[in-house]
Amino acid sequence: MKKWIAGLILLPLTASAQTLEECQQAAERNYPLIQQYDLISKTTQLTVSNIQKGWLPQVSASAQATVQSDVTAWPDQMQTMLEGMGVDIKGLRKDQYRIGIDVQQTIYDGGAISSQKEIARRQGEVQEAQTEVTMYQVRRRVNEMYFASLLIEEQIKLNNDLQELLAGNEKKLASMFERGTAAESDYLNVKAERLSVMQQKTNLEVQQQTLKRMLSTFCGIEVKTLTKPLMPAVEQQTGLRPELRATDAQLRLVDAQEKALNAALMPRFGIFAQGWYGYPGLNMFEDMMRHRWSLNVIAGARLSWNIGALYTHKNDKAKIQLQRASAETNRLVFLFNNNMEQIQQNENIERYRKLMADDEEMISLRGKIRKAAESKLQHGIIDVNDLVREINAESAARVQQSVHEIEMLKEMYDLKFTTNN
Repeated sequence: MKKWIAGLILLPLTASAQTLEECQQAAERNYPLIQQYDLISKTTQLTVSNIQKGWLPQVSASAQATVQSDVTAWPDQMQTMLEGMGVDIKGLRKDQYRIGIDVQQTIYDGGAISSQKEIARRQGEVQEAQTEVTMYQVRRRVNEMYFASLLIEEQIKLNNDLQELLAGNEKKLASMFERGTAAESDYLNVKAERLSVMQQKTNLEVQQQTLKRMLSTFCGIEVKTLTKPLMPAVEQQTGLRPELRATDAQLRLVDAQEKALNAALMPRFGIFAQGWYGYPGLNMFEDMMRHRWSLNVIAGARLSWNIGALYTHKNDKAKIQLQRASAETNRLVFLFNNNMEQIQQNENIERYRKLMADDEEMISLRGKIRKAAESKLQHGIIDVNDLVREINAESAARVQQSVHEIEMLKEMYDLKFTTNN
């Protein structure tokens, strides 16, 4: 993951992204979610560090004051005997006080702390993988805007060519009108058609400006020019998509949780020490005779085994298996949908290839028909409406060729996105 982040090219904010790859890299760098990687990493480190502190001595301080209904006392006969011997036995007071510190040190925990650290790391990996899935979708959004802008750019170029063609015929008809060989309406008809085409260009330029502004905002850089990408090699083998890495991370988390279940069945061993200052102390007889506070210490070792974990172990194990099965099902569903998407994209690419094979010939034929119409108009065989119709037909053929080319390019890069190649 860190290598993937480091691989992003840090483009200056004032740069002009001209290629699709530059826009994708800039968008990934600019997308606010990119900061989530660092947040997840730091959170995971802090969580693991806190869990590791479970090996440190656990110290607790306490203070208490109690009043009892009864206390330990000498039997009446023994007390009478002791008083006869001149021994003053005051007995324990019913109000008792204690200020102390408890210290516990884990020696063996059955692997519980280690399992908790592993779970924390795996949870961090799952969060990173899920973030990567979202970040990967940024490429698709860039593709949509980039190729839409490219398509409009091609249409603007063809619009300029159409304007030049109409302007040439307009000039010819103006000359013919001056010589009296053409009606004024013919000249005005072509001029009106040229103005209509100019309006179309204005609309296209507004759309182009809007798309570039959106792309610039999304990428965090100023997008001035676009470069038509080369046709990529169509890879049939699917690379490792982020969704599959997320599933792998989820399975590793399930494995860590299963180990934690096993660790919960193990016994615990540790040492402890208790020290307190108060009344009464450990020397009960002394405290019966003298009502004074004393310092007391207890130290020892403790072995504990919580067999209650056995009660739910079978069900917890079954839940883990269900989580694993769910993750595997998600993997199969993704691969199925991904394969269906590849089939559709490959079919679209092949369809555009077949359409493009005829586009060039169609443009050539439309060009010849348009030139013939221009000649016929000069000889008065057809009217200007027929010429305008043929000019528009040739223009439509050129637009169709550009649409097919850009759409096929987009399908190829969508396939590249789908296969992550």
